[in-house]
Amino acid sequence: MRDNETIIRKLYDLAEGEGSDMERFVAAFSADGYLTDIPTGATLRGRAIGDYIGWLTTAFPDIHRELFKLYTAGDVVVVELAIRGTHLGDLSLPSGTLAPTGRAVDVPCCDVFHLENGNVTSFHCYNAASITAQQLGIAGG
Repeated sequence: MRDNETIIRKLYDLAEGEGSDMERFVAAFSADGYLTDIPTGATLRGRAIGDYIGWLTTAFPDIHRELFKLYTAGDVVVVELAIRGTHLGDLSLPSGTLAPTGRAVDVPCCDVFHLENGNVTSFHCYNAASITAQQLGIAGG
């Protein structure tokens, strides 16, 4: 069996821009595995996980996650990273749809993964949503 760090690195590869593969991304989760976007509180399961990641790829087709440091302790992997990309597609927000701004984003993030038997059981994404809003020029961000 692959080690947990390798599994998580592959997961990030599957979510990169035009080469993304949401079917394989979702397949890396256990049957009851989930993703929680901490700033919004949204918890997603199954296909909705892939839809969420795909939604980011649509809004930021050149999306790239720069991994700075991975920390592994047993079945837990913590990743310090930045989410980078250019806003070239519609971005759905609770307040409505934001048309492409052409602005670049560079958002600090920390992801925490729990794994069991090589599958992701939970993925908590702590991203700096307020920084994203500022970089996109959203009022009040």
